[in-house]
Amino acid sequence: KKIFIDMYTKWCGPCKLLDRNTFSNADVAKFINKNFYAVKFNAEGNESVNYQGKTYSNPNYDPAKANRRNSPHQFSKYMGVRAYPTVLFLDETGKLINNVRGYRTPQQIEPFLKLFGTDLWKSITTQEAYKEYMDNFEPEFKS
Repeated sequence: KKIFIDMYTKWCGPCKLLDRNTFSNADVAKFINKNFYAVKFNAEGNESVNYQGKTYSNPNYDPAKANRRNSPHQFSKYMGVRAYPTVLFLDETGKLINNVRGYRTPQQIEPFLKLFGTDLWKSITTQEAYKEYMDNFEPEFKS
């Protein structure tokens, strides 16, 4: 299976909306669980992460700021996360395919789930093909 990582922070309002409105949607949850290993990762947390043979941590983590803005985790920085929430899509070997920044409704995240949850993304090799895919996408997830 591919890997789906929800990069969130405890203080992020749109992250909470994504949990409440999108990830709790039955169609979204079913598709993610069928096609991905789902991971929630606190992008400002204090966990150690082993990824591709390297260990990432958050050496500047401040426990006094556990529920406020804190230091970004080395792993989130390595993965290019610059805004929250950001969803990462990794292939079966753990290699980053792409990321999607910001809050998305079930219908807004659906084209990304279907693009990266299958191997369809491998056949979309130009910006024009991507635009055509997005312009012609017909959502099936219920709101």
